[in-house]
Amino acid sequence: MKNRIAVVLILLAVSLFAIFPLASGDEAIIGTWQGILDVSGTKLTVVFNISKTPQGVLTATMDSPDQGAKGIPVDSVIFDYGHLILDVKSVMGNYDGNLKPDKSEIEGTWKQGGMSLPLVLKRSEGISETKKPEEPKAAPSPGKEGIEGMWLGTLSFSGMDLRVVFHLSKNPEGKLSATMDSPDQGAKDIPVEEATFENNHLRLDAKSIGGVFEGDLKTDKSKLDGNWTQGGTTIPLVLEKTDKVPQLNRPQEPKPPYPYLEKEVAYENKKAGITLAGTLTLPKTGAPFPAVLLITGSGAEDRDETVFGHRPFLVLADYLTRRGIAVLRVDDRGVGKSTGTTAKATSQDFAGDVLAGVEYLKSLKEINPKQIGLLGHSEGGIIAPMAAIQSPDVAFIVMMAGTGLTGEQILYLQSALIYKAEGISEEVIAKDRKLKEQIFAVIKQESDSTAAAKKMRQLMTDAMAQMDEKEKQALSYTPEMVDMSIKQLLVPWFRYFLTYDPVPTLMKVKCPVLAINGDKDLQVPPKENLTAIENALKAGGNKDYTIKLLPGLNHLFQKADTGSPMEYSKIEETISPEALEVIGNWIVEHIRGK
Repeated sequence: MKNRIAVVLILLAVSLFAIFPLASGDEAIIGTWQGILDVSGTKLTVVFNISKTPQGVLTATMDSPDQGAKGIPVDSVIFDYGHLILDVKSVMGNYDGNLKPDKSEIEGTWKQGGMSLPLVLKRSEGISETKKPEEPKAAPSPGKEGIEGMWLGTLSFSGMDLRVVFHLSKNPEGKLSATMDSPDQGAKDIPVEEATFENNHLRLDAKSIGGVFEGDLKTDKSKLDGNWTQGGTTIPLVLEKTDKVPQLNRPQEPKPPYPYLEKEVAYENKKAGITLAGTLTLPKTGAPFPAVLLITGSGAEDRDETVFGHRPFLVLADYLTRRGIAVLRVDDRGVGKSTGTTAKATSQDFAGDVLAGVEYLKSLKEINPKQIGLLGHSEGGIIAPMAAIQSPDVAFIVMMAGTGLTGEQILYLQSALIYKAEGISEEVIAKDRKLKEQIFAVIKQESDSTAAAKKMRQLMTDAMAQMDEKEKQALSYTPEMVDMSIKQLLVPWFRYFLTYDPVPTLMKVKCPVLAINGDKDLQVPPKENLTAIENALKAGGNKDYTIKLLPGLNHLFQKADTGSPMEYSKIEETISPEALEVIGNWIVEHIRGK
């Protein structure tokens, strides 16, 4: 799971200082967006100006420069987890689109007067009403030359170090611009919407992630001494000029040429009206092949399940394909080349995407239709059984850190485990548990999100008032984190996850099941979940299941010291060879003779 903190199960227990933008953050959509409508061969420019009121409400106006129209009111602006809807009643128009993960474009459709026209919006500085004569180019401000280039620094917090890189440049007019990388999280080219450098003071405002750097350039122009502020927390950050962006060492990642075939593929989930895109890897000989469809964890994941610079599904697909098994890995809805949005989707909807993938694999002559299995990681381990009980074509499932408890039970256990690993006292953990119980009760009892948000905000504010500064710092409780948490907790996905009980579904699974966990997994507590999974399968009469606890492995199945998410980026190993072998051997054993 990337967002939310780029880990595979939502870390509501801990407010890790994620540099990855929250998919639901309004800041990602604020600004000027421009596109071209092709109306029967006539090109018309349209511009949407999106802003937020001091009360936090999104508003917008629309311009049509080619028609001399400016400031047309947009009556409704909805932006939810990357999905944008603009309703312009005065012209009977509506725009529906999805923000790309890099925040640079919105792909969507403009509907008006019975027409539906594709419209791609790109970030813009805006369009003037009439073309003005070119003005002489301003001379660069003194010191600009000293600020351009790459600047590298390290954020240290909660025992974790994250490197950040800012790329500073200027256009021919001398205007400073910037982008940001977080190498340890695998994030590149995060937009910095505002960059100013005056009197040797640099300010970089990355609105899409709610982060700001402010620092002063040292006399020798080699160092910027300042602070990074995000989510209500300020951390010292010293940036130094560098000629090289740090590269993560990921020795398990395969490099082409591969000893197998690799194909870009796409297929439809017709019921949902979306197209899913991915990569299919096929052994070169021995068709028809057994096949495995990989299912990502929670959050908007790409086909490789990229997390903290690791690409677990790339490594897993390479390993299994080298053992004679075809593998399909797919971009989630609204990610990469897949269409759709996760704005209102739940795990059950994602199970529909998986079933569409099974149907696609069945249609291929290279695939043995009786040997199609599912492998899900974290939330993917919840989704795999959902899909398996709906399709007799699922021959087996592998649950990597899947769950056998409700989301609520998992989050209580997860919180305590991670906080203990960070050295937080039992007393503070108990206070956090009590607050979570109260908040979850509101979510379960109050279906109206506005009313629920009001009650949750009061609970959080009251809890913070009873904590000293040390306790609030330990739990990362700030007013900004309250706002962020409320948005995350009230999305349909979380409401579903909180109360979903995997046991009734697991009791209906009749195909072979492999369920594995690392014994240092702090996100999906291994003993409690493996026990619940085994009990459910046994109670349902499943005759072929294997439960394995793998020593020394964390939630990502890396060899770990403590299992804390703080270690994920520091560990060079992507997936333990032991875990790969357990999975590969079990699958090979279960496809023999079928």
